[in-house]
Amino acid sequence: MDMVEYSKCDGVVLADLVKMGEVSPKELAYFFVEAVEKVNPKINAVIEVYFDRIEALDDQTISDGPFAGVPFLMKDIGAGEKGRYQESGSRLMKGHVAEQDSFLTELFKKAGLTLLGRTTTPEFALGISTESELVGVTYNPWDLDVMGGGSSGGAAASVAAGIVPIAHGSDNGGSIRIPASACGLIGLKPSRGRVTLGPDIGELWPGMLQEFVLSRTVRDTAFMLDAVSKPVLGDPFIIKRPVRPYAHELDAPRKKLKIAWTIDPWQGESSVDSEIVRCMEQVVSECENAGHEMVQDSPVFDYEEYLHAVCIAWAFGMYMGLDMAATSMGRKISEETVEPVMLSFYEYSKELTAADMFMAEFILNQFRRNFGKFFEEYDMLLTPTLNQLPEPHGKYSKMRTDVGYLDYMRLCEETKVHTTAANVTGQPAITLPLGQSRSNLPVGIQFMARFGEEGALIRLSSSLEKEMPWHDRIPPVHVSR
Repeated sequence: MDMVEYSKCDGVVLADLVKMGEVSPKELAYFFVEAVEKVNPKINAVIEVYFDRIEALDDQTISDGPFAGVPFLMKDIGAGEKGRYQESGSRLMKGHVAEQDSFLTELFKKAGLTLLGRTTTPEFALGISTESELVGVTYNPWDLDVMGGGSSGGAAASVAAGIVPIAHGSDNGGSIRIPASACGLIGLKPSRGRVTLGPDIGELWPGMLQEFVLSRTVRDTAFMLDAVSKPVLGDPFIIKRPVRPYAHELDAPRKKLKIAWTIDPWQGESSVDSEIVRCMEQVVSECENAGHEMVQDSPVFDYEEYLHAVCIAWAFGMYMGLDMAATSMGRKISEETVEPVMLSFYEYSKELTAADMFMAEFILNQFRRNFGKFFEEYDMLLTPTLNQLPEPHGKYSKMRTDVGYLDYMRLCEETKVHTTAANVTGQPAITLPLGQSRSNLPVGIQFMARFGEEGALIRLSSSLEKEMPWHDRIPPVHVSR
């Protein structure tokens, strides 16, 4: 195996090679290190490499998991690993060490993954571009002048550049799907409760948060979902289990679907970029050719009311998180420890009342019921993942001093409004790299399914992967070049 072959293999293939004895976990780890050294200086996606773990790898002990020996990266927030740094992209958390493995981390290890380092995130995972005072800017391997998305931007850039085939991410408003779209990857946000957040978290930000991975193949996504979608005693609720493994959906008979599709930007006077519209139309045509019923339709809701409620819901969750972080680290929340927009966020949060949270939950409940009614008629909703192509660095930086929290949230939502909806409703949604702009930037297209129906997303995604393949697209910054 050489670096080109390593970078072409998805996680399932690498694991099969390990199990057949054609490559060892330690050899794969060395390829990982070589890849980091080659491209990370250009993209700034990997914060830390666990060299001690590489040296300790025992090639005689091979996991029987689906990802045996496969190099893997953890996002610098969310699921943590005992004894490893987890700084949440913030000066406030600099030097923080996780006290225990999260349940998801344990499941990653049981799947056979070799956890080899951390990836960048914007401060406390707020923002659609990965830029922070602590670690700087993470660059898009497709174009170093534009954002690679956030908040799982380091994960996306690492996978897109070929450092690892799959990486951990989290999604509270699109933070898996946004960078997946910007970097030409697959990003699935599972249904609420599909992947455990324990032991430290039950639900967070009124149930909007889910953790999972970013990948290059639908197969890796399906196998990983089988590996980590395991309920744990003590979780707030246990959702309905699939009737068969998600991996079996890859080649399952295709069912005719009724799919609503829209290019409505859902807010203000902005519009969806014409190149994204063109890609949407191509996907609609492909779905029609596959026998699906495509109907141009969209849920209707009061955007301003919805945005206000989302801002309040996020603020309540972040206020608690910032206070706990400051206390645990023995630091004060100030301009010396958090970025300007985050400080505005904190100040806004302090003024909220229980009545504000009650009203926000009332509005978000109306939003969920509205979407529930819509999905009584349709199996899926097809939308752009982002309304605009990846934009230059700086626009979505929380280091800006000319925007406060509310204006910053509006700025982000104008670009990623279609992703946040699935977080509010709890429904599963996936972005697929089904298009490319004239300037060679990836275009992600999102499918949102009914609650608990990740299997339907896997079936459709597998079909589109065959009919509109993306695997030959390699970004300019890539370990194989």
